[in-house]
Amino acid sequence: MPDSIPPKKPFADRLKDIEPFRVVEVLTRAKQLEQEGRDIVHMEAGEPDFDTASPIVEAAQAALARGDTHYTQAAGIPALREAISRHYKKDYGLDIGPERIMVTSGASGALLLIAGLLINPGDSMLMADPGYPCNRHFLRLVEGRGQLIPVGPEDRYQLTAPVAEDNWEPSTVGIMVASPANPTGEILSKQELRDLYHLCERKGGHLVVDEIYHGLTYGDDAPSILEITDQVFVMNSFSKYFGMTGWRLGWLVAPEAAVAEMEKLAQNIFISTSTMAQHAALAAFEPAARKILDGRRDEFAERRDYLLPELRRLGFDIPNVPAGALYLYAGIKKFSNDSQRFCMDMLEQHGIAITPGLDFGHHKNNEYVRFAYTTSMERLKEAVRRMDSVLVN
Repeated sequence: MPDSIPPKKPFADRLKDIEPFRVVEVLTRAKQLEQEGRDIVHMEAGEPDFDTASPIVEAAQAALARGDTHYTQAAGIPALREAISRHYKKDYGLDIGPERIMVTSGASGALLLIAGLLINPGDSMLMADPGYPCNRHFLRLVEGRGQLIPVGPEDRYQLTAPVAEDNWEPSTVGIMVASPANPTGEILSKQELRDLYHLCERKGGHLVVDEIYHGLTYGDDAPSILEITDQVFVMNSFSKYFGMTGWRLGWLVAPEAAVAEMEKLAQNIFISTSTMAQHAALAAFEPAARKILDGRRDEFAERRDYLLPELRRLGFDIPNVPAGALYLYAGIKKFSNDSQRFCMDMLEQHGIAITPGLDFGHHKNNEYVRFAYTTSMERLKEAVRRMDSVLVN
Protein backbone atom coordinates (compact mmCIF):
# COMPACT_ATOMS: atom_id res chain seq x y z
CA MET A 1 0.00 0.00 0.00
CA PRO A 2 1.35 3.48 -0.82
CA ASP A 3 2.13 5.72 2.13
CA SER A 4 -0.10 8.47 0.77
CA ILE A 5 -2.82 8.86 -1.84
CA PRO A 6 -1.82 11.30 -4.61
CA PRO A 7 -4.03 14.35 -5.06
CA LYS A 8 -6.75 14.25 -7.67
CA LYS A 9 -5.92 15.71 -11.04
CA PRO A 10 -7.27 19.30 -11.36
CA PHE A 11 -10.40 20.11 -13.32
CA ALA A 12 -10.04 20.98 -17.00
CA ASP A 13 -8.28 24.27 -17.77
CA ARG A 14 -11.23 25.46 -19.88
CA LEU A 15 -13.30 26.03 -16.74
CA LYS A 16 -11.09 28.99 -15.82
CA ASP A 17 -12.30 30.76 -18.98
CA ILE A 18 -16.01 29.97 -18.64
CA GLU A 19 -17.57 32.64 -16.46
CA PRO A 20 -20.73 32.29 -14.40
CA PHE A 21 -23.99 33.26 -16.07
CA ARG A 22 -24.69 36.17 -13.74
CA VAL A 23 -28.32 36.57 -14.68
CA VAL A 24 -28.92 33.11 -13.21
CA GLU A 25 -27.15 34.17 -10.03
CA VAL A 26 -29.37 37.26 -9.80
CA LEU A 27 -32.46 35.13 -10.40
CA THR A 28 -31.39 32.64 -7.73
CA ARG A 29 -30.89 35.39 -5.14
CA ALA A 30 -34.18 37.00 -6.13
CA LYS A 31 -35.98 33.71 -5.54
CA GLN A 32 -34.31 33.39 -2.13
CA LEU A 33 -35.52 36.85 -1.16
CA GLU A 34 -39.04 35.95 -2.29
CA GLN A 35 -38.96 32.86 -0.08
CA GLU A 36 -38.10 35.20 2.80
CA GLY A 37 -41.24 37.19 2.07
CA ARG A 38 -39.80 40.02 -0.06
CA ASP A 39 -41.69 41.39 -3.05
CA ILE A 40 -39.36 41.27 -6.09
CA VAL A 41 -39.98 42.79 -9.51
CA HIS A 42 -38.33 40.40 -11.96
CA MET A 43 -36.63 42.19 -14.86
CA GLU A 44 -33.54 39.97 -15.06
CA ALA A 45 -34.35 36.86 -17.09
CA GLY A 46 -34.89 36.82 -20.85
CA GLU A 47 -37.92 34.59 -20.48
CA PRO A 48 -41.38 35.65 -21.65
CA ASP A 49 -43.66 35.71 -18.63
CA PHE A 50 -46.63 34.18 -20.44
CA ASP A 51 -47.41 30.50 -20.06
CA THR A 52 -46.99 28.40 -23.19
CA ALA A 53 -49.97 29.00 -25.49
CA SER A 54 -52.79 26.52 -24.90
CA PRO A 55 -52.84 24.99 -28.42
CA ILE A 56 -49.18 24.02 -27.97
CA VAL A 57 -49.82 22.49 -24.54
CA GLU A 58 -52.82 20.57 -25.88
CA ALA A 59 -50.73 19.17 -28.73
CA ALA A 60 -48.17 17.91 -26.19
CA GLN A 61 -50.88 16.32 -24.08
CA ALA A 62 -52.26 14.56 -27.16
CA ALA A 63 -48.79 13.27 -28.03
CA LEU A 64 -48.37 11.85 -24.54
CA ALA A 65 -51.79 10.19 -24.75
CA ARG A 66 -50.76 8.56 -28.05
CA GLY A 67 -47.57 7.25 -26.50
CA ASP A 68 -45.22 9.50 -28.49
CA THR A 69 -42.51 9.19 -25.84
CA HIS A 70 -39.72 7.35 -27.68
CA TYR A 71 -36.52 8.46 -29.37
CA THR A 72 -36.84 10.29 -32.67
CA GLN A 73 -34.37 10.86 -35.47
CA ALA A 74 -31.41 12.93 -34.32
CA ALA A 75 -32.35 15.70 -36.76
CA GLY A 76 -35.95 15.82 -35.54
CA ILE A 77 -39.26 14.33 -36.60
CA PRO A 78 -39.90 14.86 -40.33
CA ALA A 79 -43.25 16.54 -39.64
CA LEU A 80 -41.60 19.31 -37.60
CA ARG A 81 -38.78 19.86 -40.08
CA GLU A 82 -41.43 20.20 -42.77
CA ALA A 83 -43.46 22.60 -40.61
CA ILE A 84 -40.39 24.81 -40.09
CA SER A 85 -39.80 24.72 -43.86
CA ARG A 86 -43.38 25.91 -44.43
CA HIS A 87 -42.83 28.62 -41.82
CA TYR A 88 -39.95 30.04 -43.89
CA LYS A 89 -42.15 29.95 -46.99
CA LYS A 90 -45.10 31.66 -45.31
CA ASP A 91 -43.27 34.27 -43.21
CA TYR A 92 -40.24 35.00 -45.41
CA GLY A 93 -41.18 33.77 -48.90
CA LEU A 94 -38.16 31.41 -48.82
CA ASP A 95 -37.82 27.84 -50.06
CA ILE A 96 -35.78 26.18 -47.31
CA GLY A 97 -35.84 22.42 -47.79
CA PRO A 98 -36.59 20.38 -44.66
CA GLU A 99 -33.44 18.37 -45.33
CA ARG A 100 -31.42 21.50 -44.39
CA ILE A 101 -33.24 21.94 -41.07
CA MET A 102 -32.21 20.23 -37.83
CA VAL A 103 -34.31 20.31 -34.67
CA THR A 104 -32.12 20.84 -31.61
CA SER A 105 -32.24 20.98 -27.82
CA GLY A 106 -32.87 24.71 -27.71
CA ALA A 107 -30.80 27.18 -29.68
CA SER A 108 -27.99 26.21 -27.30
CA GLY A 109 -28.01 22.75 -28.84
CA ALA A 110 -27.74 24.32 -32.28
CA LEU A 111 -24.79 26.41 -31.16
CA LEU A 112 -23.01 23.38 -29.75
CA LEU A 113 -23.41 21.53 -33.05
CA ILE A 114 -22.17 24.54 -35.02
CA ALA A 115 -19.16 24.94 -32.72
CA GLY A 116 -18.35 21.24 -32.99
CA LEU A 117 -18.56 21.41 -36.77
CA LEU A 118 -16.56 24.60 -37.42
CA ILE A 119 -14.01 25.01 -34.64
CA ASN A 120 -10.62 23.35 -34.31
CA PRO A 121 -8.45 23.97 -31.23
CA GLY A 122 -7.11 27.52 -31.44
CA ASP A 123 -9.71 28.76 -33.94
CA SER A 124 -11.73 31.86 -33.19
CA MET A 125 -14.89 33.63 -34.30
CA LEU A 126 -15.58 37.34 -34.28
CA MET A 127 -18.53 38.48 -32.19
CA ALA A 128 -19.88 41.73 -30.78
CA ASP A 129 -19.05 42.91 -27.27
CA PRO A 130 -21.62 43.29 -25.68
CA GLY A 131 -23.30 40.05 -26.67
CA TYR A 132 -24.88 36.90 -25.33
CA PRO A 133 -22.21 35.38 -23.04
CA CYS A 134 -22.82 31.69 -23.69
CA ASN A 135 -21.77 32.03 -27.33
CA ARG A 136 -18.11 32.52 -26.50
CA HIS A 137 -18.27 29.85 -23.81
CA PHE A 138 -19.51 27.25 -26.26
CA LEU A 139 -16.51 28.01 -28.45
CA ARG A 140 -14.21 27.61 -25.45
CA LEU A 141 -15.82 24.26 -24.71
CA VAL A 142 -14.46 22.93 -28.02
CA GLU A 143 -11.07 24.64 -27.46
CA GLY A 144 -11.87 27.66 -29.59
CA ARG A 145 -12.15 31.33 -28.74
CA GLY A 146 -14.64 34.12 -29.11
CA GLN A 147 -12.98 37.28 -30.42
CA LEU A 148 -14.96 39.96 -28.61
CA ILE A 149 -14.99 43.17 -30.64
CA PRO A 150 -16.06 46.33 -28.79
CA VAL A 151 -19.13 47.97 -30.32
CA GLY A 152 -21.14 50.95 -29.15
CA PRO A 153 -24.34 52.89 -29.76
CA GLU A 154 -22.87 54.53 -32.86
CA ASP A 155 -23.07 51.10 -34.56
CA ARG A 156 -26.25 50.15 -32.65
CA TYR A 157 -24.04 47.71 -30.72
CA GLN A 158 -23.73 45.51 -33.82
CA LEU A 159 -20.64 44.11 -35.50
CA THR A 160 -20.34 45.60 -39.00
CA ALA A 161 -18.29 44.31 -41.92
CA PRO A 162 -15.63 47.09 -41.83
CA VAL A 163 -15.03 46.56 -38.12
CA ALA A 164 -14.96 42.78 -38.57
CA GLU A 165 -12.43 43.06 -41.40
CA ASP A 166 -10.17 45.27 -39.29
CA ASN A 167 -10.16 42.61 -36.57
CA TRP A 168 -9.84 39.47 -38.72
CA GLU A 169 -6.90 37.37 -37.52
CA PRO A 170 -5.14 34.29 -38.92
CA SER A 171 -7.06 32.19 -36.38
CA THR A 172 -10.45 33.64 -37.38
CA VAL A 173 -12.76 31.12 -39.04
CA GLY A 174 -15.86 33.27 -39.20
CA ILE A 175 -18.30 35.74 -37.67
CA MET A 176 -21.18 35.18 -35.28
CA VAL A 177 -23.86 37.86 -35.00
CA ALA A 178 -27.36 38.10 -33.53
CA SER A 179 -30.28 40.03 -34.97
CA PRO A 180 -32.24 41.07 -32.95
CA ALA A 181 -29.46 40.99 -30.39
CA ASN A 182 -29.25 40.22 -26.71
CA PRO A 183 -28.75 42.43 -24.63
CA THR A 184 -29.42 45.40 -26.89
CA GLY A 185 -32.43 44.47 -29.02
CA GLU A 186 -30.71 45.92 -32.10
CA ILE A 187 -31.28 44.59 -35.62
CA LEU A 188 -28.91 44.20 -38.57
CA SER A 189 -30.23 45.55 -41.87
CA LYS A 190 -30.30 43.39 -44.97
CA GLN A 191 -27.36 45.37 -46.37
CA GLU A 192 -25.35 44.89 -43.19
CA LEU A 193 -26.02 41.15 -43.30
CA ARG A 194 -25.05 41.07 -46.97
CA ASP A 195 -21.79 42.88 -46.25
CA LEU A 196 -20.92 40.45 -43.45
CA TYR A 197 -21.61 37.50 -45.72
CA HIS A 198 -19.46 38.90 -48.55
CA LEU A 199 -16.62 39.52 -46.09
CA CYS A 200 -16.77 35.89 -44.95
CA GLU A 201 -16.76 34.76 -48.56
CA ARG A 202 -13.67 36.83 -49.34
CA LYS A 203 -11.90 35.54 -46.23
CA GLY A 204 -12.96 31.92 -46.65
CA GLY A 205 -14.84 32.05 -43.34
CA HIS A 206 -18.28 31.06 -42.09
CA LEU A 207 -21.17 33.29 -41.06
CA VAL A 208 -23.37 32.23 -38.14
CA VAL A 209 -26.51 34.26 -37.42
CA ASP A 210 -28.59 33.98 -34.27
CA GLU A 211 -32.21 34.73 -35.18
CA ILE A 212 -33.88 33.52 -31.98
CA TYR A 213 -35.72 36.81 -31.44
CA HIS A 214 -37.30 36.82 -34.87
CA GLY A 215 -41.02 37.42 -34.42
CA LEU A 216 -40.34 39.79 -31.52
CA THR A 217 -39.83 43.01 -33.48
CA TYR A 218 -41.76 46.23 -33.05
CA GLY A 219 -42.09 47.87 -36.42
CA ASP A 220 -40.37 46.40 -39.44
CA ASP A 221 -39.60 42.68 -39.39
CA ALA A 222 -35.99 41.65 -38.96
CA PRO A 223 -34.54 40.39 -42.25
CA SER A 224 -33.16 36.87 -42.27
CA ILE A 225 -29.71 36.15 -43.66
CA LEU A 226 -31.43 33.33 -45.56
CA GLU A 227 -33.02 36.01 -47.75
CA ILE A 228 -29.49 36.72 -49.01
CA THR A 229 -27.76 33.33 -49.12
CA ASP A 230 -28.20 29.71 -48.10
CA GLN A 231 -24.48 29.21 -47.45
CA VAL A 232 -24.67 30.23 -43.80
CA PHE A 233 -25.66 28.79 -40.43
CA VAL A 234 -28.81 30.09 -38.75
CA MET A 235 -29.94 29.37 -35.19
CA ASN A 236 -33.51 29.81 -34.06
CA SER A 237 -35.57 28.79 -31.06
CA PHE A 238 -39.05 28.02 -29.83
CA SER A 239 -38.23 29.82 -26.57
CA LYS A 240 -38.80 33.50 -27.29
CA TYR A 241 -41.56 34.39 -29.77
CA PHE A 242 -43.11 30.93 -29.41
CA GLY A 243 -42.94 31.08 -25.59
CA MET A 244 -41.63 27.54 -25.03
CA THR A 245 -38.57 28.21 -22.84
CA GLY A 246 -38.83 25.16 -20.61
CA TRP A 247 -39.49 22.79 -23.50
CA ARG A 248 -35.86 23.26 -24.63
CA LEU A 249 -36.44 23.17 -28.36
CA GLY A 250 -34.78 25.03 -31.20
CA TRP A 251 -33.60 24.52 -34.73
CA LEU A 252 -30.79 25.32 -37.11
CA VAL A 253 -30.58 25.79 -40.84
CA ALA A 254 -27.29 24.76 -42.44
CA PRO A 255 -25.79 24.42 -45.89
CA GLU A 256 -26.91 21.06 -47.23
CA ALA A 257 -23.35 19.70 -47.30
CA ALA A 258 -23.02 20.24 -43.53
CA VAL A 259 -26.17 18.46 -42.37
CA ALA A 260 -24.86 14.89 -42.37
CA GLU A 261 -21.85 15.84 -40.24
CA MET A 262 -24.04 17.79 -37.82
CA GLU A 263 -26.47 14.91 -37.58
CA LYS A 264 -23.56 12.64 -36.67
CA LEU A 265 -22.64 15.04 -33.87
CA ALA A 266 -26.25 15.19 -32.68
CA GLN A 267 -26.49 11.40 -32.57
CA ASN A 268 -23.53 11.32 -30.22
CA ILE A 269 -24.29 14.37 -28.07
CA PHE A 270 -28.09 14.33 -27.75
CA ILE A 271 -29.38 11.11 -29.42
CA SER A 272 -32.51 13.17 -30.09
CA THR A 273 -34.43 16.12 -28.75
CA SER A 274 -37.54 15.88 -26.58
CA THR A 275 -40.16 13.92 -28.46
CA MET A 276 -43.10 15.49 -26.63
CA ALA A 277 -41.72 19.01 -27.23
CA GLN A 278 -41.38 18.32 -30.94
CA HIS A 279 -45.00 17.20 -31.26
CA ALA A 280 -46.07 20.23 -29.21
CA ALA A 281 -44.15 22.56 -31.53
CA LEU A 282 -46.16 21.37 -34.52
CA ALA A 283 -49.07 23.37 -33.12
CA ALA A 284 -46.94 26.51 -32.71
CA PHE A 285 -47.21 27.29 -36.42
CA GLU A 286 -50.99 26.85 -36.59
CA PRO A 287 -53.25 29.92 -36.86
CA ALA A 288 -54.75 29.51 -33.36
CA ALA A 289 -51.33 29.62 -31.72
CA ARG A 290 -49.97 32.37 -33.98
CA LYS A 291 -52.90 34.62 -33.08
CA ILE A 292 -52.06 34.25 -29.38
CA LEU A 293 -48.34 34.75 -29.96
CA ASP A 294 -48.82 37.85 -32.09
CA GLY A 295 -51.01 39.33 -29.38
CA ARG A 296 -48.27 38.73 -26.84
CA ARG A 297 -45.73 40.41 -29.12
CA ASP A 298 -47.98 43.46 -29.18
CA GLU A 299 -47.97 43.46 -25.37
CA PHE A 300 -44.19 43.39 -25.35
CA ALA A 301 -44.21 46.41 -27.67
CA GLU A 302 -46.45 48.30 -25.23
CA ARG A 303 -44.11 47.44 -22.36
CA ARG A 304 -41.05 48.66 -24.29
CA ASP A 305 -42.83 51.87 -25.22
CA TYR A 306 -43.67 52.51 -21.57
CA LEU A 307 -40.36 51.52 -19.98
CA LEU A 308 -37.95 53.22 -22.41
CA PRO A 309 -39.01 56.85 -21.78
CA GLU A 310 -39.39 56.18 -18.05
CA LEU A 311 -35.83 54.87 -17.76
CA ARG A 312 -34.54 57.85 -19.72
CA ARG A 313 -36.44 60.18 -17.40
CA LEU A 314 -34.84 58.49 -14.40
CA GLY A 315 -31.39 59.17 -15.83
CA PHE A 316 -30.45 55.94 -17.61
CA ASP A 317 -28.61 56.41 -20.91
CA ILE A 318 -30.40 54.63 -23.78
CA PRO A 319 -29.51 56.49 -26.98
CA ASN A 320 -31.30 54.21 -29.46
CA VAL A 321 -34.78 52.71 -29.55
CA PRO A 322 -34.23 48.94 -29.82
CA ALA A 323 -36.32 47.42 -32.60
CA GLY A 324 -36.68 43.91 -31.20
CA ALA A 325 -36.07 41.28 -28.53
CA LEU A 326 -37.10 41.84 -24.89
CA TYR A 327 -34.46 44.18 -23.48
CA LEU A 328 -33.26 47.69 -22.82
CA TYR A 329 -29.48 48.02 -22.44
CA ALA A 330 -29.06 51.04 -20.24
CA GLY A 331 -26.04 53.14 -19.27
CA ILE A 332 -25.70 53.78 -15.53
CA LYS A 333 -22.82 56.30 -15.41
CA LYS A 334 -25.07 58.81 -13.68
CA PHE A 335 -25.51 56.39 -10.78
CA SER A 336 -22.54 54.03 -10.55
CA ASN A 337 -19.33 52.71 -12.10
CA ASP A 338 -19.94 49.18 -10.80
CA SER A 339 -22.81 47.41 -12.55
CA GLN A 340 -22.62 44.32 -10.34
CA ARG A 341 -22.89 46.40 -7.15
CA PHE A 342 -25.62 48.58 -8.65
CA CYS A 343 -27.71 45.52 -9.54
CA MET A 344 -27.22 43.87 -6.16
CA ASP A 345 -28.13 47.10 -4.35
CA MET A 346 -31.29 47.42 -6.44
CA LEU A 347 -32.18 43.83 -5.62
CA GLU A 348 -31.30 43.70 -1.94
CA GLN A 349 -32.49 47.17 -0.97
CA HIS A 350 -35.34 47.86 -3.38
CA GLY A 351 -36.55 44.49 -4.66
CA ILE A 352 -35.75 45.13 -8.35
CA ALA A 353 -33.95 42.33 -10.20
CA ILE A 354 -31.93 43.43 -13.26
CA THR A 355 -28.81 42.05 -14.94
CA PRO A 356 -25.33 43.62 -14.73
CA GLY A 357 -23.47 44.48 -17.91
CA LEU A 358 -20.66 42.20 -16.72
CA ASP A 359 -22.68 39.30 -18.10
CA PHE A 360 -22.38 40.43 -21.70
CA GLY A 361 -18.68 40.89 -22.34
CA HIS A 362 -15.80 43.16 -21.36
CA HIS A 363 -16.36 46.45 -23.21
CA LYS A 364 -17.52 49.09 -20.70
CA ASN A 365 -19.35 46.30 -18.93
CA ASN A 366 -19.43 48.19 -15.61
CA GLU A 367 -21.29 51.07 -17.24
CA TYR A 368 -24.42 49.16 -18.26
CA VAL A 369 -27.28 47.05 -16.99
CA ARG A 370 -29.97 45.14 -18.87
CA PHE A 371 -33.68 45.53 -18.17
CA ALA A 372 -35.92 42.73 -19.44
CA TYR A 373 -39.52 43.83 -19.96
CA THR A 374 -40.69 40.27 -19.36
CA THR A 375 -43.13 41.10 -16.60
CA SER A 376 -46.54 42.73 -16.61
CA MET A 377 -47.13 46.43 -17.14
CA GLU A 378 -48.35 46.67 -13.55
CA ARG A 379 -45.03 45.27 -12.28
CA LEU A 380 -43.00 47.51 -14.60
CA LYS A 381 -44.81 50.52 -13.15
CA GLU A 382 -44.02 49.30 -9.66
CA ALA A 383 -40.33 49.03 -10.55
CA VAL A 384 -40.35 52.58 -11.92
CA ARG A 385 -42.09 53.82 -8.77
CA ARG A 386 -39.39 52.23 -6.60
CA MET A 387 -36.57 53.63 -8.74
CA ASP A 388 -38.21 57.04 -8.68
CA SER A 389 -37.89 57.10 -4.90
CA VAL A 390 -34.15 56.37 -4.86
CA LEU A 391 -32.66 57.61 -8.16
CA VAL A 392 -34.38 60.94 -8.68
CA ASN A 393 -33.09 63.76 -6.48
